[in-house]
Amino acid sequence: MTQDEALAILKTGLNVFLTGEPGSGKTHTINRYVAWLRERGVEPAVTASTGIAATHINGMTIHSWSCIGIKREVSDYDIEMIQSREKTAKRIIDTKVLIIDEISMLDAATLESVDRVLRTLRRRPLQPEQPFGGLQVIFVGDFFQLPPVQTHVRPTRSNIPNTGMFAFESSAWKEANPVICYLSEQHRQEDGDFLDMLSAMRRGAFTPAHRTRLRSRVGIISKQTIATRLYTHNENVDRINAESLGRIEGKSHVFQMSSRGAQRLVESLKAQCLSPETLDLKEGASVMFTRNNFDAGYVNGTLGTITGFSSLGAPVVQTRSGGMITAETAEWAIQDGNKILAKITQVPIRLAWAITVHKSQGMSLDAAIIDLSQAFEFGQGYVAISRVRSLAGLFLEGFNERALELHPKVAAADRHFRGYSDAVRKKFASLAPSEKEKLEKNFLRAIGAKEPRPKEINHQGDALMVTGIEKLREKYPNMGRPWSKNDDTLLAAMFSEKKPNAEMAKHFGRKPGAIRSRLGHLGLVPNFWKPRKK
Repeated sequence: MTQDEALAILKTGLNVFLTGEPGSGKTHTINRYVAWLRERGVEPAVTASTGIAATHINGMTIHSWSCIGIKREVSDYDIEMIQSREKTAKRIIDTKVLIIDEISMLDAATLESVDRVLRTLRRRPLQPEQPFGGLQVIFVGDFFQLPPVQTHVRPTRSNIPNTGMFAFESSAWKEANPVICYLSEQHRQEDGDFLDMLSAMRRGAFTPAHRTRLRSRVGIISKQTIATRLYTHNENVDRINAESLGRIEGKSHVFQMSSRGAQRLVESLKAQCLSPETLDLKEGASVMFTRNNFDAGYVNGTLGTITGFSSLGAPVVQTRSGGMITAETAEWAIQDGNKILAKITQVPIRLAWAITVHKSQGMSLDAAIIDLSQAFEFGQGYVAISRVRSLAGLFLEGFNERALELHPKVAAADRHFRGYSDAVRKKFASLAPSEKEKLEKNFLRAIGAKEPRPKEINHQGDALMVTGIEKLREKYPNMGRPWSKNDDTLLAAMFSEKKPNAEMAKHFGRKPGAIRSRLGHLGLVPNFWKPRKK
């Protein structure tokens, strides 16, 4: 299913599970949907399963939003306490659309607790309960990523717990009955052989030829001047980074994290932030940026070397591409709309000689040296290998059989998800345009949406009447609409890969001139819109 097809389904108000392989555009698609809602005066509840994932989407954790906190199961008393908090209850009751990102990290019991809270608070008198209180609920993620943290013994193929672990095993998921939108486009890896190998791992169709291809990457000495090492255990990462920093002579510069807000939320942010609470740097240290800031020239996973420190003491990083970036402090925050509930402040980098596979989730690396010889969890090998953009950037120190295993429940569910998605795509494509428009209008009416503003502004600052822009949007769907940070990041990636301008314009649904203008705005090409002469 394409991103546009998934977006059209989201606009009908159906519950949706938006999934796909890494790099398929899940975040980009959900950002487009959020922008579409906001244009119509609807503010969705944007949440995620973990604190750090929530900061990436300017949202809050589903635990905080639903007020269940760290509890996996809630009692009647817990729900009564939530109901007694007037502002919290009103926020939940007023919400129309709920988005839960990184759903793979949310276990079944927690999702059922969220469902129970919403059913109770949003139940109308004399009306039956509805899944998630009648909200449109959108699950976003990929269950082939690392599974939820469990307190029981780690499962093996002969010791898989009968009780539900994954969100899709919960009764709440089954009653919500989300439509599956399985994205098929790929924007991270373009190496055909590499993509085939990753897809084979997901399908459980890893052949001897795939295994031979993977073994060909074992024991190859990387010629990359900078290549992060990925390990499955924290002790290996800490040892490698400490030893590597210790071998560098020179003065240490220590950066201490600061925080503000509710202690429980602050601790959650600290635990999941990729930048450490105490950051020790030296000139010559290998580092990695830990968040996205395209305006400053880096994204989560950008590698570089400390070349010095500014007059104000900020680290100066030379990236692999040769760029020089002064790493100013950044904030990670948990928000409820525009209100900041907790935040931490730190330089957005970390030592990058080594990093754990778990911490690498969400990153895109040009090159990585990976040791999977001690892999112990389902999916660890897949997560680690899928971080790199091509087979040429993959350097293995070793791998065991466990590294190639994916959770059998997830593999079975994935086959179902793919088949369901294909059926949905065909069914939706068979609907007449008038029927799709009717579904969309009914949904907007149900959630109290407003008509978008009648005028929009083009790049020259001229007002365009709705009738004119609607006609143009038949060919350029996103003409005149604002660019998101994720749009900018993807545009920069496509530009660096030397994609044709026409291809980028088609992908973003904009005129070729708008693409050149945005590239100029981002400083990637000479500014297309020349300053007007006075």
